[in-house]
Amino acid sequence: MTTLTTKAPVPPLSTIESFMCGGLAACCAVTISNPPEVAKTRLQLDGELAKSGSPRVYRNVLDVFAKTWKNEGIRGIQRGLGPAYIYQILLNGSRLGFYEPFRVTFNRMIGRPDKTVLASTSISAGVASGAVGAALGNPLFLIKARMQAYSPALPVGAQRHYKSSWDALSTIFRTEGLRGLLRGIDAALLRTCMGSSVQLPSYNLVKTTLVQNGWRSDGFWTFLASSSVSGATVCIVMQPADTALTRMYNQPTTLDPKTGKSVGLLYKNPIDCLWKTLKTEGPFGWYKGTVAHFLRIAPHTIVTLTANELIMSLYVRLKFGAKSEYRVV
Repeated sequence: MTTLTTKAPVPPLSTIESFMCGGLAACCAVTISNPPEVAKTRLQLDGELAKSGSPRVYRNVLDVFAKTWKNEGIRGIQRGLGPAYIYQILLNGSRLGFYEPFRVTFNRMIGRPDKTVLASTSISAGVASGAVGAALGNPLFLIKARMQAYSPALPVGAQRHYKSSWDALSTIFRTEGLRGLLRGIDAALLRTCMGSSVQLPSYNLVKTTLVQNGWRSDGFWTFLASSSVSGATVCIVMQPADTALTRMYNQPTTLDPKTGKSVGLLYKNPIDCLWKTLKTEGPFGWYKGTVAHFLRIAPHTIVTLTANELIMSLYVRLKFGAKSEYRVV
């Protein structure tokens, strides 16, 4: 639970305050992590549903960076950054802002003290807070993925060119309806719940262990070590669902003549996507773009969680006075 150590008792930060601090921290992180996200997206779509050994546009993550920079410049490297900012505010604001309220609520439901840290309620809180963020941010993640996949020089997967985030949202709504904006939400929930289930629990576990062994609870190296382990854990757990999500978002669509609804031409749902990928590309197909994913998720998690601690600490000092101290117990 978020508490404050001062000479006089001070109330904890509200959910809204935690949400905004978490969203700001995530925006700092996504500026750094967006280029690897572009590379990851293109690698996941390169050779989609093609047999092993088929020709590829990109050899590896460094090849993506080099070719994208050569053909598209900084605009290509940072493609999709606009919707990424809004998505991160919604996703990580929810992850970091609602995690503690969910955890405390789950503790109370089973009759345990608020401050008690349990693996079961921590993981459940991570899943619940992640699900909220994924549902809120799905339309932004959808257009971000499509923007990042688009390349005028070396296209992979289905190609859609949008002038802006608003153009993307309005075009999808006009051509595919509300269902189009909700496309892939089942995959987004699966991906985010898997990642959120381990992100904060692993971070808090490592941080608590380090503090118990003499590390400073508010030290930069404590934040860095804890968030590094958390980032690696998230990458391993989330990668297959992340690949399915990218492909679900980017697959070509058509109108079903029977229902008149827009449907995907390649996959029915994320499980269908994972199964078809496994059959045609083997298990390694699930882990396409893993190096790029790690290059994205590691610094992103490190910066997000470290910046969140620092931003909340600064906010507390500004709100309650210089002698106030932010800490998590």
